[in-house]
Amino acid sequence: MSVILTFMGAAGTVTGSKTLVEHDRRRALIDCGLYQGERHWRRLNWERFPIAASTIEDVIVTHTHLDHCGYLPALVRLGFVGPTWCTPGSAALVPIVLRDSAHLLEAEAEYARTSGYSRHDPPLPLYTAADADRAISALRATAYDTQTILDFGGQLTLVRAGHVLGSSSALLEMADTSVLFSGGLGRPHHPLLRPRPRPPAARHVVLEATYGDRMHPPADLEHDEMAACIRRTVERGGSVLIPAFAVDRTELVLEALGRLRARRQIPDVPIHLDSPMAMQVLEVYRSPVADGELVEDGEAVLDSMPRWQLARTADESRALDRSHTPRIIVSASGMADGGRVVHHLRSMLPDPCNTVLLTGYQASGTRGRALKEGAREVKISGTYVAVRAEVACDEGFSVHADADELVGWLHELPDEPQTVFINHAEPHAAESLAERVRKETSAIAVIPRLGERVRVA
Repeated sequence: MSVILTFMGAAGTVTGSKTLVEHDRRRALIDCGLYQGERHWRRLNWERFPIAASTIEDVIVTHTHLDHCGYLPALVRLGFVGPTWCTPGSAALVPIVLRDSAHLLEAEAEYARTSGYSRHDPPLPLYTAADADRAISALRATAYDTQTILDFGGQLTLVRAGHVLGSSSALLEMADTSVLFSGGLGRPHHPLLRPRPRPPAARHVVLEATYGDRMHPPADLEHDEMAACIRRTVERGGSVLIPAFAVDRTELVLEALGRLRARRQIPDVPIHLDSPMAMQVLEVYRSPVADGELVEDGEAVLDSMPRWQLARTADESRALDRSHTPRIIVSASGMADGGRVVHHLRSMLPDPCNTVLLTGYQASGTRGRALKEGAREVKISGTYVAVRAEVACDEGFSVHADADELVGWLHELPDEPQTVFINHAEPHAAESLAERVRKETSAIAVIPRLGERVRVA
């Protein structure tokens, strides 16, 4: 019986992860991500799905970021009725992410309708809160290192990936072959999560390569750049806006702020957490579902976070922009493309006293990438806004494995794989990592095209 992989997403880009596995005329989908970033990628969210969603028996989600799980409600809307497998940590976090995504999509469609800037009449969301609830009801948790028999005929084992809480690599075994999907691989050291273990053996590997062409700078546990940025901003009477993903990144930013404040490396100005979603995520990190994933002193690390003021409502969020005293605002989303951070950007970017501090990877086509590359103006809700505020970056928050760490993970496999398929990377990153795989292993390194089908058994 043949096994065929079809790369339905994250080919040539770092979003929209979807890989179809076909075995004995049955289908499973590894990850079901939303496209983000550049418009030509985002448009793919709206294109006709390549296959009938009702023909997919199982979906496996490796972790909770939107580019891996955010299309689930759309898939359900299209007719998928099977189970969605993930770890207990992901099963606790995915509902938070999907409900927030549905809310933003509905709000965006309504704003486009009332503002009249959409070309569609009426503008409609990709999916609704009801679709998200149906997708959530299909979640099925399976523990790490436990074999699960899937409806499509294969055997699934999830192993810790060390990227965010609940993140996993997915091993599929069927028809005398095996495929290991790396998912988002974490770094060897994470302030909150235990290191990932050695990966299991597999004949073929699908490797995510977001940082495949670069190495992280030496670990900056003190976050000197963040501290210096906050000090100089407060000295000139401005405020600091920190776009941060609600899942994992906000927790790491708050932990760092607490450490810097305790050491008197930053002034004692108010810290505002403008992300009710991040508060929900933090509760999951504090819950029993995180047992076994946090480092030994994980609870102490969580407790070391500074006291903050939570903006619970949209009105409280907007009120922050009317304040003229220095403060730090931590708000989603991490690439500055959606959520409450958008109206803070509209208010704060024109003022040279302020600073926007970016804390991680900024995908091509996102507002965060434009700011990082020196844009003098950015478009927000159909209107251009001048960028006069300082834009700074602290690279010490990345929890994506870099090129050395990705190759190191391959070397940890018990046996070298026959093929390494490199996806979830911008073209240069994929090419760079593929060349290293060819030089440093005996595996065939392949960069699949979007929609490409490959027989692996």
